[in-house]
Amino acid sequence: MMSGGNYTSLDNQKVSGSVPAVPDPGQVTVKFEDSTLQTFPPSGAQGKISGASLPPRDADDTFSKPVAGSDEPQQSGWFRTFTVASYKPYFDVDTTDVVERIKDSLFPFRGTFNEKTSSNPDLYGPFWICTTLIFVAASIGTFVTYVAHKLKKKEWNYDINLVTWSAGVFYGYVTIVPLVLYVILKYFSAPSGLVQLFCLYGYSLFVFIPALCLSVVPLEIFRWVVAGVAGLMSATFVALNLKAHIKSAGERWFIIVAGIFLLQLGLSVVLKLYLFTVTV
Repeated sequence: MMSGGNYTSLDNQKVSGSVPAVPDPGQVTVKFEDSTLQTFPPSGAQGKISGASLPPRDADDTFSKPVAGSDEPQQSGWFRTFTVASYKPYFDVDTTDVVERIKDSLFPFRGTFNEKTSSNPDLYGPFWICTTLIFVAASIGTFVTYVAHKLKKKEWNYDINLVTWSAGVFYGYVTIVPLVLYVILKYFSAPSGLVQLFCLYGYSLFVFIPALCLSVVPLEIFRWVVAGVAGLMSATFVALNLKAHIKSAGERWFIIVAGIFLLQLGLSVVLKLYLFTVTV
């Protein structure tokens, strides 16, 4: 028999013989090639959304051309009208801008709205003003007729035509009238930006929102006064802001301004007859 020490030496020989010795490679130096990545300077963004598209600065340049190097897909001619990029600059406003423009519409005798918005006309405010008018007109009209029927103890039915009629009046007016005026001014060699006209007419309708809310007072004379004041404020706001520009059309500028004023008054009369008047 072998002692424990002999067993230990044999085991060490087996282990040392089964694992070969690995030579030390020493210090290894890893070399990296120079990076080929390029660095780019930050782009100078302009406006609140992007500097890729800017509002038109020329009075007759309705849709401006995109800046070279823009990431937006570029289209030529009237094809740009059907792209989102052509409308993006006209929604480049914040709450402060919209509130300031609404305040200007409530002070019509200043006549400085066009000057303040000439470099950045927007469609955001006009869209939400018209949309708000539709719901306010439908809700106020429904409430007034409901109260009138209940006071006289008559059956009342909801009229869905108030919504469709209001949508047709407000959306149609703020779209068709500026288009017609744009053609007229172009004919008299006093062209104005189409978006600028949309912006002006859209904000001119804001005064009818509080007027509609005041129509809940069940006094016919009071409703006529409210409709008349709102119509005069809206008509004065549009006429005075276009007066200086339309003067370049020649001797007939007064006829154009008078037509704009009377047309805006006509809108207030239509609203009085169809929304402010309660028939039971």
